Amino acid sequence: KNSGIRPHRNIGLVAGALIFLMAAGLHYLQYDVKYLLLCIPLIFSVFITELYKKNKIPFANISYTFVGFVYVTIPFCFFHALGFLRDWNEYNFHLPLAFLLMLWANDTGAYLFGVKYGKRKLFERHSPKKSWEGFFGGMFTSVLVSFGLSFLFKENQAWVWAGMAVLIACFGTLGDLVESMLKRSLDTKDSGGLLPGHGGLLDRFDGLLLAAPVVYAYLYLILS
Repeated sequence: KNSGIRPHRNIGLVAGALIFLMAAGLHYLQYDVKYLLLCIPLIFSVFITELYKKNKIPFANISYTFVGFVYVTIPFCFFHALGFLRDWNEYNFHLPLAFLLMLWANDTGAYLFGVKYGKRKLFERHSPKKSWEGFFGGMFTSVLVSFGLSFLFKENQAWVWAGMAVLIACFGTLGDLVESMLKRSLDTKDSGGLLPGHGGLLDRFDGLLLAAPVVYAYLYLILS
């Protein structure tokens, strides 16, 4: 908004919520996957709506609306689907919970190790405070938590949990960097005002957005 770009917020929110609910409904309601196609007219109504607006940069508005689908909605669909990886018809909270615990462990470890030992910058252009020491510290903490989870949730071997932790550390960090890049490209400090002092709501989930699809693909290949 500050940069002059006006995404179709209402259409984006409704379409995003509908896509997520319909994707979740595949498990709960057991309907045919073809009904997901009902979302297509709503998604492409963005183009039609833009015809009637007097915007100087219509395709920027359209593009940022679609970024919301790809960057937010689809990752949350994958995160939710983690619970159905072992059984399509029955939700199991172990994988989603383990994902969040390892993600939070990575964030906490990266911060603590970065503050204590951080010297070499990880990606100064997008996030000046991040360091390689913090990155590997976060990964170490996440892997440590994964070994604890292997005793708590015995359906997967320790190496499967450890691989999940490494992917979460790598792509969770990249997700944080991508979100920083997005904010800098729009010349804004916070991604929203819903959580004052926390950089916006998106800052609470930025690591999940890139990590969830990758972790889902990894576990799908391993468990299937």
